[in-house]
Amino acid sequence: MGAADVEAVWRIESARIVAALTRFTGDFALAEDAAQEAVAQALVSWPLAPPTNPAGWLMATARRRAIDEIRRRTALQDRHALLAAGPAVDSAVDEEVDPDKIDDDVLALMFISCHPVLSPEARVALTLRVVGGLSSEEIARAFLVSVPTVQARITRGKKTIAAAGVPFELPPADERRQRLGGVLSVLYVIFTEGSTATSGDRLLRPDLAYEAIRLARTLAALQPDEPEVHGLLALCELTAARFPARTGPDGSPILLEDQDRRRWDFSAIRRGLAALVKASTRGLGPYGLQAAIAAAHATAPSVEETDWDRIVVLYEALGRVAPSPVVELNRAVAVAMASGPAQALAIVDELIASDRLPGSHLVPTVRGELLARLGRRPEARAELELAARLCANQRERSVLLRKAAALG
Repeated sequence: MGAADVEAVWRIESARIVAALTRFTGDFALAEDAAQEAVAQALVSWPLAPPTNPAGWLMATARRRAIDEIRRRTALQDRHALLAAGPAVDSAVDEEVDPDKIDDDVLALMFISCHPVLSPEARVALTLRVVGGLSSEEIARAFLVSVPTVQARITRGKKTIAAAGVPFELPPADERRQRLGGVLSVLYVIFTEGSTATSGDRLLRPDLAYEAIRLARTLAALQPDEPEVHGLLALCELTAARFPARTGPDGSPILLEDQDRRRWDFSAIRRGLAALVKASTRGLGPYGLQAAIAAAHATAPSVEETDWDRIVVLYEALGRVAPSPVVELNRAVAVAMASGPAQALAIVDELIASDRLPGSHLVPTVRGELLARLGRRPEARAELELAARLCANQRERSVLLRKAAALG
């Protein structure tokens, strides 16, 4: 067994291992460190002596490392005595697969990784590292930051959790519903960065997007009665369904109207629509409404045959339950398709007048498109050139410059 085998087992089992260790030791940071040490040991040991139960080997090794560390902490002698009186280390495999505890353990781990005391950056890094099983190198590559930056975020996050005395337990039901929004927002940030990278030379970061989908599926299995969990999963599935047609062989973006819809992932569309049905049980929330918009696109034969009036209504509803300038900008695009560019331009100009998206390339992008449709070519070109200057993603920037040049 090689490094790829270790990585595969870790990616699948990491959340369960860290969760079980955290429950066992009561120390989130110690559990995560011990688990990482076990992975490092596996990279050395498994090629020489492959274990018959890889997940159990990781769990037992990590647990031994955790106990060794507790023994070294003289200030925790009482804790050490308590642990020593507990089950033997060899029983770690049984504990790791305990069917009565594991689901709640993983869910508790999600809530800890996304705890409100953490900064947004730390929540994302910890979720990907601890729940998703990604390495610091993978997280750094996905978000185009340095490995030391990621490691610092993870270290600060663990110290913050320890300093705040965050217990390893599921929050009470009422508090859980309040904090569930924070968990969903972290997964949404991860997926959004994967589906449209904010910077760099790639439009898509599919590995990041699919990791968010995997985590959303896990959360949906653990919280099956929460409609918005299914709403987020539906949104991710339906958006990711278009990935195969969104870029050309060289990685250049392909606009929606030019995409070969036969290349869309129809299995993902079916999964997304099924999740949307579950999200509709008690009325659609913000993620469910966005999923409904994605479903309208995913089920339309073409841009021209898309039900733009329905999309406008859905954006209006989304603007009432989760108002934001980005929602208004997207509504303007839908209004342009349903009623013409003049009405849409008024919405965009109102956004500009209120300065609600300063520095964003999205506003001049949409405004440039609308002006071009109205025949105001010099103004449209100026807006698209401005959008290109503001855009940090090289692939998007190249599309904007080509559009601007075509208006010359």
